[in-house]
Amino acid sequence: MRKTTTGLNVTPLCVLLFIFILVLTGCQQERMTEQTDTTIPVRVMEVKKSSIQELVTATGTVYAVKETILKTEQAGQYMLRRNPRTGKPFVMGDSVAANTLLFSLDNPEYVNQIAMDSKKLSLESAEREFTKQQGVYEKGGITLSEVKDAEKALIDARYSYDNAKISLGKLEIRTPFKGIIVNLPHYTSSQWVEANTEVATLMDYSCLYAELTLPGKEMDRIQQNQNVAVSNYSQKKKKIEGKVTQISPVLDPTSRMFKIKIEASNQDLFLKPGMFVRADIIVQEKEDVIVIPKDIILDRRGRKTVYVVQRGIALERRLELGIDNSDSVEVTKGLDPDDSLVIEGFETLRNRSRVKVIE
Repeated sequence: MRKTTTGLNVTPLCVLLFIFILVLTGCQQERMTEQTDTTIPVRVMEVKKSSIQELVTATGTVYAVKETILKTEQAGQYMLRRNPRTGKPFVMGDSVAANTLLFSLDNPEYVNQIAMDSKKLSLESAEREFTKQQGVYEKGGITLSEVKDAEKALIDARYSYDNAKISLGKLEIRTPFKGIIVNLPHYTSSQWVEANTEVATLMDYSCLYAELTLPGKEMDRIQQNQNVAVSNYSQKKKKIEGKVTQISPVLDPTSRMFKIKIEASNQDLFLKPGMFVRADIIVQEKEDVIVIPKDIILDRRGRKTVYVVQRGIALERRLELGIDNSDSVEVTKGLDPDDSLVIEGFETLRNRSRVKVIE
């Protein structure tokens, strides 16, 4: 009787367990079917040939190739002149042509010491005397020595007059080249200023230069006249073109870096002196090669791979790579022009995954 009771209790439990296994298996099969039928949305780009540059990048500060601080050469009462373009006194930011009069100094005592009018009269008198003596000599009235004495007196008078003009010119401050006034210390009109006083800073920054340092390992790849693209970090898309102009042949013993100098044309004055810039030195350039974005390449156990789409199936491609830069890389083997390369949604793909291309 006990055995029969035990048998009757076990049988319903086995039946329930069997039913549960059947249900669980059915659910798993349903999930597998759903997974098999699932397509992964991806975006693709058509593989094209283009150019790529390998870059060595450095950062530094740019300076104007032409810059000068204008100083007084004599003492006098300060007078800021007017800008002929605006009719107003010069201000910082004004563009000026070469030899523009910016300031003048009034110093009557100094002018009297020069005695400009007297030296001009002496020159005119010496010129007349020399002309007269030449005429007398041609008629045989005087010796050649007397003509030479008259010529010497004329030369001395001309030197004296020219020196007087130079001395008077020291009461005027003119621009030595075309540029922009970038600093203009304030002085009150008619204020007395001493000699060697700074009155303005002038820059021509249509051409800029920068001194940069690079790791010693790059020394063999940097050469004079290599092209350089210079940009400001706040506006990376706009660049100005330049060249490597100088290269130091030695390394700094502490940092193991070496110094180079670059110059860049800045005709539209886009970059300003003092800006911190990025300089991309082009050490190698290739045309008509397959180039793809760097960030879509997967590293699968040391193998560089991407996915291409053919008839709704993602196919894995192993790549061999060439030169690269911060954004792109050259593909030397593994892709063909016109391949549909997966650029979004590739992270979860496996070889032969079903995909749906979205626009």
